[in-house]
Amino acid sequence: MNTFLSYLAVLALFVLVLLPALVGFARERRIDRALREAERRGGAEPPETAGAARPVTATRRLYARSWARAQKTV
Repeated sequence: MNTFLSYLAVLALFVLVLLPALVGFARERRIDRALREAERRGGAEPPETAGAARPVTATRRLYARSWARAQKTV
């Protein structure tokens, strides 16, 4: 019985440590799914914002070199 309780305690601690990571992973997947769905829908705008000005969006540039190599050395 003592061994069973020890295994149960270790399992409970393991779940307690992994729970925040699993919740975060599930949240990230939900956000990714929503972004993919919005991208798939494309340029369909809701009618109330059809005449509004579009916000300016910045494009992300991918750097081939790392940040440390991009700095100038003196």
